[in-house]
Amino acid sequence: MPTTSDPRPLTGEPVSLDLLNTRWIHEGAVRDLLADTDGLAVWLAANRLDFPADETVLRYTLQARDALRAVVDGSLAEGAAGVDAVLAHGRVRLTLTAQGRGESAEFDEPARGPGWFAARDLLELLGTAPDRIRACAHKSCVLHFFDTSRNGTRRWCSMSACGNRAKASRHYARTKDS
Repeated sequence: MPTTSDPRPLTGEPVSLDLLNTRWIHEGAVRDLLADTDGLAVWLAANRLDFPADETVLRYTLQARDALRAVVDGSLAEGAAGVDAVLAHGRVRLTLTAQGRGESAEFDEPARGPGWFAARDLLELLGTAPDRIRACAHKSCVLHFFDTSRNGTRRWCSMSACGNRAKASRHYARTKDS
């Protein structure tokens, strides 16, 4: 269990976007939660992923993050091969249990599990509402979110952070011109 709290400014997004949000900007500098296995432990715990926080899991998770970023910040055409490469290392096994339909994930290497779950989640988001996968509109923010607002017009990762900065900047520009 990690001993440190999650330092990221935006948490609680779907696991694919939460993996992308392990890189953020704080006071003008890029921070990376996955710079080491301690940060990986924090991310795994935050997403209730029961995998060891070791160097192998970290390496495969970083590969998955790069593949997801190519799709979300680039295009499906650019990133499809990378996400497919991550997904190639796992599969869903359908089962029938006493409770009904079930499924379990199987991996050729257990260390690939966290990245595989994130890639699978991205496929589900792309299948349900691809237009709701967003990057924060603030020019100095690199965070992503899944827009769950009723009208689908959310622009900021957080109104209290980036949204407030944008409003303050507009206000300053208006008052400066006056």
